[in-house]
Amino acid sequence: MFFKSIPNRLQLLKTFSITVISFAFLVRLILYFFAFKYIDFSILNFIKIFFIGLFFDIGNLSYLLAFYAIYLLLIPTKFYGNLLDRFLTKFAYGFFLFVYIFSFLAEIPFWQEYQRRFNFIAVDYLLYTYEVIQNIHESFPLPLLILFIILILILSIKYASKKNAYKNTFNNSDSFKTKLIPLTILLIVFGFYHYFITNSNAEVFGTINENELAKSGMYSFFNAYKGNELNYNEFYKTLPKEEVFKILNQHIKASNDSLLYGNSIYRYTKNDSIETKPNVIFIGLESLNARFMQSFTNKDNWTPTLDSLAKESIFFTNLYATGTRTIRGIEAISLSIPPTPGRSIVKRDNNENLATIGHVFKQKGYSRTFFYGGDSHFDNMANYFSYNGFDIVDRRKLHRLEQKLPTKRTRINDDEMTFENAWAVCDQDLFNKVLKVTDEQAKNNQPFFNFVMTSSNHKPYTYPDGVVDIPSGENVIGSIKYLDKSLHEFFKKAKTKSWYKNTVFVIMSDHCGFSAGRTEINVENHHIPALITNLKNHNPIKINKLSSQIDIFPTLFGYLNWSYNNNFYGKDINKMTPKEERAFIGNHRKVGLLKKGKLMLLEAPRKHTFFNWNKEKNDISPIKSDSIFLKETISYYQSAFDLFKNDGLKIQNTSKN
Repeated sequence: MFFKSIPNRLQLLKTFSITVISFAFLVRLILYFFAFKYIDFSILNFIKIFFIGLFFDIGNLSYLLAFYAIYLLLIPTKFYGNLLDRFLTKFAYGFFLFVYIFSFLAEIPFWQEYQRRFNFIAVDYLLYTYEVIQNIHESFPLPLLILFIILILILSIKYASKKNAYKNTFNNSDSFKTKLIPLTILLIVFGFYHYFITNSNAEVFGTINENELAKSGMYSFFNAYKGNELNYNEFYKTLPKEEVFKILNQHIKASNDSLLYGNSIYRYTKNDSIETKPNVIFIGLESLNARFMQSFTNKDNWTPTLDSLAKESIFFTNLYATGTRTIRGIEAISLSIPPTPGRSIVKRDNNENLATIGHVFKQKGYSRTFFYGGDSHFDNMANYFSYNGFDIVDRRKLHRLEQKLPTKRTRINDDEMTFENAWAVCDQDLFNKVLKVTDEQAKNNQPFFNFVMTSSNHKPYTYPDGVVDIPSGENVIGSIKYLDKSLHEFFKKAKTKSWYKNTVFVIMSDHCGFSAGRTEINVENHHIPALITNLKNHNPIKINKLSSQIDIFPTLFGYLNWSYNNNFYGKDINKMTPKEERAFIGNHRKVGLLKKGKLMLLEAPRKHTFFNWNKEKNDISPIKSDSIFLKETISYYQSAFDLFKNDGLKIQNTSKN
């Protein structure tokens, strides 16, 4: 009855809406199937998911239909069906239907990797279309996918023609008054969604997967775009500034620290023993969970090299990543800072001349170089590292204009590459380039710090054939084995080098793979391996203190007995008392503090939740809030945001250069 009352001029609008809503329902059903093992199935929740989903699908559709509604209102009756009207209507119908169908299909592989609707990751990836399209091409049969979309498009257009939608749209005499009421209702619906509905309104379930299923992919995408950088002071719980730093300094100041300013964390860390200055190579492991190793809980032999190194090293067995993306790992490691809400500092404006770990190495006379097997234009890595004093070695894409950087940039050339996928050259090629550059660095009378970021353990999981016993591109286990094999070859070659005996290696994951789960923060999936190896005068040991990525370099500096100026939130793990053990974890919108089985989460708008965390079951359950714990959590995140926004993390004039 409702559809029959729609004026003829709006018939294409009707068929377009039915098509889009139908596809949205189908995709939600497919995603529900993928998420089934992570949810607590009930008929009531199933119905709620699809009704809330329909609500958000209508909101998503209303944005596009609002523009079409204005067009339909403005065009006079005498112009119905003329050449321009037909061209604009048919082109818009086909083009936007293609966009919707493509986005629906793209949600399926995105969900398989992240178990989320489109979010800030999708927003960031939109900026790097070459890598993303290449990744899709290598992971899926792209021509077949496009053909499938075109086929669906043709069928949809035929459906519209069969329903006489084109004929009725162009051949009618509906007056302005006839169109006014339904189109006004449509514009009111659009205004309602735009001003009063947020993506968080879908989050009424007990598990993150059900919350995500209830959302609409494109609606989530634009919501993430609007919130890509969140102002902590506007959206999260705050305390007076003086109180924040009073609390903070009680927790980050170690016995060998001297604070240099008020309302700041800038301090001088002093060690009284004799300083040593070995070369340092940091290797960041792409997406490697602790549970992938036999040294933790894995019963299979996926990482023999890493497991062997763990036995020979200072091995941190209870260390957690701050986030779920490489640039969060880089941020945590290089800045020693908790994850502020929104996008990583690596991608924000005004992130140059920061007091990074590189600046500490500079104070000690080291050269600094960042190695990446892909184009470090991706995720703004080239700018971030270069404008913070690192030379760059990467695989710059020749189709991109060469950036003018303040430091030296060296390309991994074609003759140095044996295998390459959408993201990067394979890890064997990367490590061979590291060895080649390091040989040259060793000729200089200067210690070096090399920051190496691997890539092979990333979808599409492709690597050279014949290296491991699982064919390239088959699954993540093969890529884990390939990464480990690459490390084996690297260390085998490195041990033949003259510089090896005086080089310390720090190895740690950037984040975990498959970090989604039943709850908004999956604590276990932040647990990563970390080790320091080849450190003179230190025997192998396991350190089981609860700690964070941000602590690994302050701990190394402690082993080297360095005294230095710094802006670090991280602490020397060896100097931590049981009371001081903690980890920071977040996922773009929610940020938390983990201590002794307790987790405090902060989220917008100005909300917090306190949990018990059962480590054995990896289960969090809400408990009564703790005001002292809450204030400590706020002090970390509020101060980190304020210091970055107000240049408090910049290199200070009084620091040693």
